[in-house]
Amino acid sequence: MSDRRSANPVRLSVAHELGGDIDGAWWPRVDRMTVELPNLVAALTPLVGEITSINVNWPPLQRPPDFNWPGWEHKPQHVMTVNGGDAQVNLLIIPYTTYSGLALMVLRRAASMPIAPADRDKPAFVMAGTILQAASRQRAANLEAQVPQNVR
Repeated sequence: MSDRRSANPVRLSVAHELGGDIDGAWWPRVDRMTVELPNLVAALTPLVGEITSINVNWPPLQRPPDFNWPGWEHKPQHVMTVNGGDAQVNLLIIPYTTYSGLALMVLRRAASMPIAPADRDKPAFVMAGTILQAASRQRAANLEAQVPQNVR
C-alpha cells in the first residue's frame, strides 16, 4: 500500500460538528459525479461510519446552478445527504465549473473553517455566504414540506 496522496484528491470539506442544514461541501472535478463517488464514499466513511445510503435533492437530469453567473439564486441548490452507521452529513454540491476562488471559499465556509480577516471583505467570501444561505433555506423548506400534516 502506498502512502502517496492521490493525484486527484477529493475536494471535500466537512464541519467538525454535524447536524446542520449544510455540514460541508463537495467540489467534483467533472460533470459526471458518479466517476468520483467511490472516492467520496472512501473519504466520508471514517467520519460517518459505513455508508448506508446517499440521497440527493434533485432529479437526474437537473443541472446544478452555475455560481459563476447571475441567476443561480433562483435555481435549486444541489445537496447530497450521506447517511452512515454513525452519523449523517449534508453536503452542498459545488458545480465543477465554479471559479476556484469562489469554490474554495464555499468549501471553507460550508465546513465552518477559519477564514483570515483580510479575506472577509473579498467578493468570494460574501458570495459563498449567500450561496450557503440559499442552500440552507431551501433544505429547511424541503424538510418542512416532508413533515406529515398531522405532525405540524
